[in-house]
Amino acid sequence: MANKGKKYQDSAKLVEKTKLYDANEAIALVVQTAKAKFDETIEAHIRLGVDSRHADQQVRGAIVLPNGTGKSVRVLVIAKGDKADEAKAAGADYVGAEEYIEKIQKENWFEFDVIITTPNMMGLLGRLGKVLGPKGLMPNPKAGTVTMDVGKAVTEAKAGKIEYRLDKTNIIHCPIGKASFGPEKLQENFDTLLGAIIKAKPAAAKGQYIKSCVVASTMGPGIKVNYSKLG
Repeated sequence: MANKGKKYQDSAKLVEKTKLYDANEAIALVVQTAKAKFDETIEAHIRLGVDSRHADQQVRGAIVLPNGTGKSVRVLVIAKGDKADEAKAAGADYVGAEEYIEKIQKENWFEFDVIITTPNMMGLLGRLGKVLGPKGLMPNPKAGTVTMDVGKAVTEAKAGKIEYRLDKTNIIHCPIGKASFGPEKLQENFDTLLGAIIKAKPAAAKGQYIKSCVVASTMGPGIKVNYSKLG
């Protein structure tokens, strides 16, 4: 604890390390512990009782949070013709095809948060798998980022659509908003995310599905949520 700042230490004093808080208590507390000078992001970290090494136990999808994420999302759309026009009309930040793929390849350009594309352009984008994959930016039909309905996908991305997926340790890490949202809006976002994860439970998952859940602000301590009440 010695190398943690005073604000962190003050926040940590508010949290009982071994206590499992009800979700509403945890979320109210996480807002209290967000003491940084900037508007901290609140994240949920949910460990699942599945094995991500097995294809039939993958948990992945996307959800539009009712109150958004509090972050302005920069959208790149790789499309041509009518679909490019549709993307521009929906408010995409960047729209194009080969020129943007080349820009990413040659200039290491990453001034965007989400890529949306049409199925016919995936062949072109496939070349970028090695650079986009590790950053979690590769478009995917499950996340709704490979679609013919690019206008809707852009609107949803701008409204606060987030993708959830398991990491190698079977944990899902997702933002549920900003500290400034207050407990009520964060709770709504948390419930929406959790509902989607429960709905996405693989048939092959055995035993307890939600193993643990922690909420935390960018600079604050983790707060354990009573996962037995989460479903």
